[in-house]
Amino acid sequence: MRADPFERFKDLKENHCWQYEVRLRNTMEDLSDLGRDSEWAESLRTTDFDFSYVDKSEKEQCAEIKEFIERHEFLGILPNRPTHRFTARLKDTGTLAGVIVMATPNAFSHLLGKENKNIIKLVSRGASISWAPKNLGSWLLSRACKWMVQNTEFRAFEAYSDPLAKELGTIYQALNWTYLGQTSGTAKVYRDPKAIEKGWFSDREFRKKSKYRRYAEAVGIPYEQWKKYLGKYSPKWDEMPAGLKEKIKEQERIYRDSCDCRVVPAKHKYCYILGRSKKETKHLRSLFVQYNPKRANLPYPKERGE
Repeated sequence: MRADPFERFKDLKENHCWQYEVRLRNTMEDLSDLGRDSEWAESLRTTDFDFSYVDKSEKEQCAEIKEFIERHEFLGILPNRPTHRFTARLKDTGTLAGVIVMATPNAFSHLLGKENKNIIKLVSRGASISWAPKNLGSWLLSRACKWMVQNTEFRAFEAYSDPLAKELGTIYQALNWTYLGQTSGTAKVYRDPKAIEKGWFSDREFRKKSKYRRYAEAVGIPYEQWKKYLGKYSPKWDEMPAGLKEKIKEQERIYRDSCDCRVVPAKHKYCYILGRSKKETKHLRSLFVQYNPKRANLPYPKERGE
């Protein structure tokens, strides 16, 4: 059973984030598995690692990344709708030492205007192995963003830091990302009392395709009939017969009411804007200031905790 993160976080007395606590707890075992010692680890530099993009078709590497996140990332689970994966590996052995996973945002951002909502990508998961250099994470994230700009249409990147886990977003501050304030994320999280092992989740879980299929079956609509109403991200409500949307939404409400619920603090949010050229970067950053004049120069947070 995956441990409840809320229960873990409340016992963290030290003035560091839970991600660093995971690093401390794993160090001896990780070094032992590799047959190395702390002196060797302290000698490592980012030049000892190779950066790589991992396509979703690389099933073995994707499975390895999943296992890495489960062990070394404090949430211990992959995000919904992951799209791009990046790794850092030791040059001499190929050992996986760092991972970045980007995903489709849970809600499309208008940081650069509504017309540019599709060029923003969410940096959803990131972790380094315990013996990696402390700056490996920032090294990997910087290269991942540059790779995205050079090889895809994405030009802006968003990320969150969870004060519940004593996160400040140190890695984003080190890379000079723009701080957007502590107003983001869900206000409540939920847990299915019949599936406690799956842990807590946001209200987005109620609107996943698998859940809509469940609601449809509850009102007597078999999947073969229901799937014609499925869109890319949400049902095609306008194409449904009269009254069906209301029935589905009622099932969603019933399931939501059956779940445990707790209030959580808002998350810190950061963004990074980068174009393929200095001209494009300047243009995109000017759009950000135009659409977000009050968030263009916010100071970084320094106090850990809620």
